[in-house]
Amino acid sequence: MGILLTEAAAGAGGSGMILVAYVVLFGVFIYFMMVRPQKKEQKRMTAMLSALEIGDSILTTSGFYGIVIDITDDAVIAEFGNNKNCRIPMQKTAIAQVEKASEGDTRKA
Repeated sequence: MGILLTEAAAGAGGSGMILVAYVVLFGVFIYFMMVRPQKKEQKRMTAMLSALEIGDSILTTSGFYGIVIDITDDAVIAEFGNNKNCRIPMQKTAIAQVEKASEGDTRKA
């Protein structure tokens, strides 16, 4: 009878180790599929916004194309459309894409 109890206890301990292994494996999977790509994208956006210069063409998250005419710490003033009086201040986080201005295409504000 004592042998059966010892074998049952050993089997339960092995089952617990398998459960811990599955939890660790699931955690590693979540890290590589969700957390790591998010950090990589955040680094790319930070690098893109830090390289932003006056005269660059931008695409906002709402789909508007414009040209940067002034930059502050956390905001930019962008000129939209052909109307030169349409200047809108916006947060840098609202910029989705940046296209660098070519050498001959820079404009002074």
